[in-house]
Amino acid sequence: MKALLMSLTLTAALAAMPVNGEEQSPQEVIESAVQQLADKTDGRQEELAADRQSLYALIDEILLPRFDRKFAAQIVLAKHWRSADEAQRERFIEAFYQALLRRYADGLLEFEQDRVTVLPFRGDLTKKRTKVRSTVELNDGSKVAVDYELVKRDSGWLLFNIVIEGISYVRNFRAEMDSEIRGSSLEAVIERLEGEAGITSDG
Repeated sequence: MKALLMSLTLTAALAAMPVNGEEQSPQEVIESAVQQLADKTDGRQEELAADRQSLYALIDEILLPRFDRKFAAQIVLAKHWRSADEAQRERFIEAFYQALLRRYADGLLEFEQDRVTVLPFRGDLTKKRTKVRSTVELNDGSKVAVDYELVKRDSGWLLFNIVIEGISYVRNFRAEMDSEIRGSSLEAVIERLEGEAGITSDG
């Protein structure tokens, strides 16, 4: 259930903001995400379920310009980021992003627009990082709190983290990566993620 919920909420934020046009507020970023995602998947669930490459391509088209891959990867690696060389950092950013995309792709197929309620924005727009709160209704009718964390960049507000019922996916991945790196090596972790994401050794 947690994996499905993460998929639903992550994919709800994939359409975060338009690449061009007027800059949106953090709340508008998430509200437009829900609408755009619904528009792009309406009636296509069976087609996308049968064609994984098209599913990944759709998510990538929406997510890539709107997700701060480097910032998320840097937070996940934490102290290991400092010891990584530039090539390892670039490989980790790409492998982590692609593996994340694939891990939660199925949530796109389960997305239902009317399950997501974006709450009125209460954050401080003068700060570089902010949070948009929402609730997601589950199959049994219960609701869970979902917070979207965004960072301000020159291009606008970008998504970098999702917190479900107080549990941060960035912190979870950081603990997972730290344990794995300690047990093997950063290079081994990068290679595993590249394998999971289907990235060949020559890039």
